[in-house]
Amino acid sequence: MNKEKTHNQLKAVLFDVDGTLADTEQDGHRPAFNAAFQEFGLSWEWDIPLYGELLQVTGGKERIRYYIEKYMPEELARNNLDEWIACLHKTKTLHFKKLMEQGEIPLRPGVKRLIHDLRDQNIKLAIATTTTPENVTYLLQSTLGENANNLFDVIGAGDIVPQKKPAPDIYFWVLNKLNLEASQCIAIEDSENGLLAARAANLPTLITVNNYTCQQNFAGAVAILSDLGEPDKIFTQLSNNSVHFDNQWIDVDALRKLTDT
Repeated sequence: MNKEKTHNQLKAVLFDVDGTLADTEQDGHRPAFNAAFQEFGLSWEWDIPLYGELLQVTGGKERIRYYIEKYMPEELARNNLDEWIACLHKTKTLHFKKLMEQGEIPLRPGVKRLIHDLRDQNIKLAIATTTTPENVTYLLQSTLGENANNLFDVIGAGDIVPQKKPAPDIYFWVLNKLNLEASQCIAIEDSENGLLAARAANLPTLITVNNYTCQQNFAGAVAILSDLGEPDKIFTQLSNNSVHFDNQWIDVDALRKLTDT
């Protein structure tokens, strides 16, 4: 009886964006940063390995500041540094939008299917991300259509909370807006920082790794997968936990099973 009650409690799925919904980092945000640097007359170039290091810092403006502090400390003397970083980041966002409009970044396997399955079964959808609201909109509209934002009951993004992941602030904010308990939800993340944030909010968390995050520490995740999978392109289960999936693609039943673990 208690097990049946638990099995039916899933009320919402909370998605991270960058690296989770789509592989936006390497081929989206990174070249957009480089285009902004060029536009500002900077000689900075964030190659793939360097960007992997910078991804340990969440938030684009925070990433720029970290880079300046570690690699370009002379820039710390720039007048109105915070405003300059904000302007640089805004320019980067415009370049990211252009990439999205060109359809350069597709959704990861299983994402579109799962989103529509969840809507069909009246399970709420939410976004919990450190990226800007504009970036979320650009990605959703370029991959799911002009009205894609309406698929989500709550979108938590950017600077609406004081601390970014690995702090749990964004997850607490989204849970409050959903008016749900963490035990009624599951988070889907791709990074260690995302996992730390979700687990600090007591959310069971499914990890789908990417090239930048596959070597990170995901202790505490309910499962670690290559992606969400499709019936014709199944996922690889990377964690050696005891969860057994009836199918090798994530659907609503699989998410309910994961919230039981």
